[in-house]
Formats: sequence, structure tokens, C-alpha cells
Amino acid sequence: MTQAHESKEVKYEEALKRLEKLVGELDRSELDLETRLKKFEEGTKLARVLLKKLDQAKKKVELLVKSSAGDATLIPFDDEPDADDRTA
Repeated sequence: MTQAHESKEVKYEEALKRLEKLVGELDRSELDLETRLKKFEEGTKLARVLLKKLDQAKKKVELLVKSSAGDATLIPFDDEPDADDRTA
């Protein structure tokens, strides 16, 4: 797996396409065991990156709160306010 796959900068769609390609390659029977294992390892790393990105997106959505004026405000998930600071 390349450094780009491990980086936070890799786009979700690019990682997903690469993972789908790896799955297709693993389905082919002409690959030897060593090659399959390398592709499987890369795929599991990509899956972790994808899950992390989905988790980050979920947290951002969860932190979308309404301000007292009624307009939406996105609070970065790494800077989550206390429960008392949130409004419903």
C-alpha cells in the first residue's frame, strides 16, 4: 500500500475505487498466494481508512446544531462543545 492510502488526504471515492479494484483482482483465480495476501493486506488497510473517514463524516453531521437564531452551524468534531453549550 502506498503512503497516499494511509494519508488523511486520500479522497474517500479514490480509496473506495481502489478497494473495489482489489476485490476484483482477488476474485481472479490466476493470482498466486503471495500476491493475494499482499492485495488482501492493502485492502484491509484501505477498509480502515474508509471506516475512519465515514466515522469522521458521521461525527461532523452529529455536531451540526442549530444556533439560537435558527441557522445551522457546523462545529468541528475535534472541538466538540460541552453538552451545556449545545442547543436542540
